[in-house]
Amino acid sequence: MRKVVAATFLSIDGVMQAPGGPQEDPTGGFTHGGWTVPYWDAVTREAIAETFSEPFDLLLGRKTYEIFAAYWPYVDKDDAIGSLFNPATKYVASRSRQPLAWQNSVAIKGDVTAEVKKLKHGDGPVLLLQGSSDLIQTLLAADLIDEFRLLIFPLVLGRGKRLFGNGAMPVALKLTGSKVATTGVTINTYVRNGEIKTGSFAQEEPSAAEIERRAKMAREG
Repeated sequence: MRKVVAATFLSIDGVMQAPGGPQEDPTGGFTHGGWTVPYWDAVTREAIAETFSEPFDLLLGRKTYEIFAAYWPYVDKDDAIGSLFNPATKYVASRSRQPLAWQNSVAIKGDVTAEVKKLKHGDGPVLLLQGSSDLIQTLLAADLIDEFRLLIFPLVLGRGKRLFGNGAMPVALKLTGSKVATTGVTINTYVRNGEIKTGSFAQEEPSAAEIERRAKMAREG
């Protein structure tokens, strides 16, 4: 089975919107586009190179596809990332009737969840999610993302599109790799690790005050 891997840039408060530049995605009045740029160093570049070192197909939402399609086909032919993105197969979740002009682009129509499930059960390399915050929400709600490769930047953006929205399916994760860049960026890889397990530090015999507190919480909803 093919893996779906979300490789995402995040602020500490979970925002993933417009990491690459002010005009990338200013929707919703977002004014901090390009917030990752001051934090790049050799460690972060190496992490990106590792993500792209294995064969992959891209899995993209429409807006991220349009951002990429207006950029990557126009870089130098020897660009390290462009030389991988341009020939790669791009699966694009889109309700638009506009043709997909970027080479090797395939539209995902109809039920996105069902179509991604079919892709996962087919033959081929990793399905690599880049950006695509709306598509990620759909796949999180359907529990279809197998691995997260997160570059977490040391800043709080306060508002913007987030990786984990309200529809995310609860799931336990296992940290399989971690490093820290010289700029404070933490680079973490997580894979699925079954269901969430819980416990309790509560006293075996709760006090009268605790019993009343619980009753108050129940009344207040």
